[in-house]
Amino acid sequence: MAKRKKTSSPKKSAETKPPAGAEANPGAGYTVLARRYRSRDFDELIGQEPIARTLQNAIKSGRVAHAYLFCGTRGVGKTSMARIFAKALNVTEDLKEKDRVADAIMRGEDLDVIEIDAASNRGIDNARDVIAGAGLSPARCRYKVYIIDEVHMLTPPAFNALLKTMEEPPAHVKFILCTTESHKVPQTIQSRCQRFDFRPIPTQRIADQLRMILKNEGVEADDGVIISIAQLGNGSMRDALSMLDRILATGERELSTEMIEQMIGLPDQALMMDLVDAIISQEAGTTLEKGDVLIRRGASVEQILDLLATHWRNLMVISACGDESPLLEMPEETRRRAQTQAQAFDTAGLVHMVALCDAVAQRVKTSGTARALFDAAIIRMAQAEHFADVASLLRGEPAASSGKKKALNPPPGETVRPAAMPRVTEVKPASPPATGPSRMQAANSPQSSGTTPDAPKAKGAASSAAPVDPTDGAAIWARLREAAATKSFLQVKIDLLDYVGFDGRTLRLALVSPQAAGSRLITAQTMTTLESLVRESVGINVRIEIVSEENAPAGSSAPRAAENERIRLAREDPAVKKAMEIFDATIIDVQDQSHQGG
Repeated sequence: MAKRKKTSSPKKSAETKPPAGAEANPGAGYTVLARRYRSRDFDELIGQEPIARTLQNAIKSGRVAHAYLFCGTRGVGKTSMARIFAKALNVTEDLKEKDRVADAIMRGEDLDVIEIDAASNRGIDNARDVIAGAGLSPARCRYKVYIIDEVHMLTPPAFNALLKTMEEPPAHVKFILCTTESHKVPQTIQSRCQRFDFRPIPTQRIADQLRMILKNEGVEADDGVIISIAQLGNGSMRDALSMLDRILATGERELSTEMIEQMIGLPDQALMMDLVDAIISQEAGTTLEKGDVLIRRGASVEQILDLLATHWRNLMVISACGDESPLLEMPEETRRRAQTQAQAFDTAGLVHMVALCDAVAQRVKTSGTARALFDAAIIRMAQAEHFADVASLLRGEPAASSGKKKALNPPPGETVRPAAMPRVTEVKPASPPATGPSRMQAANSPQSSGTTPDAPKAKGAASSAAPVDPTDGAAIWARLREAAATKSFLQVKIDLLDYVGFDGRTLRLALVSPQAAGSRLITAQTMTTLESLVRESVGINVRIEIVSEENAPAGSSAPRAAENERIRLAREDPAVKKAMEIFDATIIDVQDQSHQGG
């Protein structure tokens, strides 16, 4: 049988070494930027220099722990740091084929550096495989390193199985755990690790890396484009590189702001600035038109509110720190226009603008009328002077009619009220008619006059309402009820009690319905809390005592029971519920308007 002639194999082409900071392409296909430009050494890591320096010093000093926990949001370098650390531990000068081993480790393909995705290998059987493998010596390196990514996805039994091995592993084993949700990692695991928290990468550092990559790729882009992409990364280098990959897929050799906005669906920055100019002009019609232009150009309400909040934040930084502040993340041209806009606001008003955008954005997510909410929000920003806060309305004050924006540019010396806020917190209805002004009036009197109190009240002094006669038990009880109504945990309990009498030292109360199940809520701790509340609201020390039903005056509970029933029915009324939710209010008293004049 004729012998087959041996054919000589073609010579392999010389292996090209990837550029510094770029990962070699293992195949013929395209390798995404996030992999090609992945850091390969401690010096190339961006934004995590303190952690890199600590790990390098640990290796130099021989103080390498047996387990590490890397925590941080996605795309900040946790897995890259783990691979670089594993390479630094294993790739020594005496290692044969150290370059080949280093490349294998950085690709996640080395025999002795085992990467495990805990999201898909999360059970106790997988944990047992790790334990069994840890007992075997490394094939060619000094250490066997286990990199467990998304470790928080492991099941509780899997965590428990790893406890002993992680506490006392073999001398040749190192664990590096990576997680984006460190609070889900059991404390028993965390206590066995050295923890490092990875911070989001600053936008400017991401932008610098993007400039370098675009230069290597031969693509031109202006500064505004680069900063926009870096901001979209939101502190994640991988997210920013993924966005850049998507843009470069168009094949364009020059990137413009318009192209970025069209591809990603972002609102045009110039149109956003036009909207802010319209808000400054206080013209409702112009403001609505500018908002409509943004929406017709394809921007969603959520995107506009998000970028609008970011812009208000930038104006706030300019107002507070100046336009040269390193806290600003915007190109030079936009910065100049923003500086002009910031002069139309004060810092406090801009804080309210940010809060308003955030509140409306939250409501838009669950609302079927997102466009209406958006239009109402920008009108409120433009004409803040026409929107009085609820406290002013309760005092009977009309909305401001001056040409200045109440929440944005108040007159000098006037305290800013949160007129631009979507809801007013801690708004309580006025107490039942008494000898002095209501709590709301007293609490807001310094603001309404534009002056400040002469001296702060001492703790334990009488409340801001009219003083209470310390010998009048009924007045003390009324003030106690008013104060308790502001405490959510006391609202129900105070309704279960009724005033019986006062002897100068002891305030005697009785249960309205002693047989009711709710009477069990009145405990010794409740009495102590109420006594403290009397000291705070009235300024006197009293002892509160619950008297039995037979010792209470005859018929004393009937009016109180009727009043409690009126309050209960009012709380169940849909309109009242809505008002309480909007104003964050509490029902103190219910009055029948049909029996009142006017």
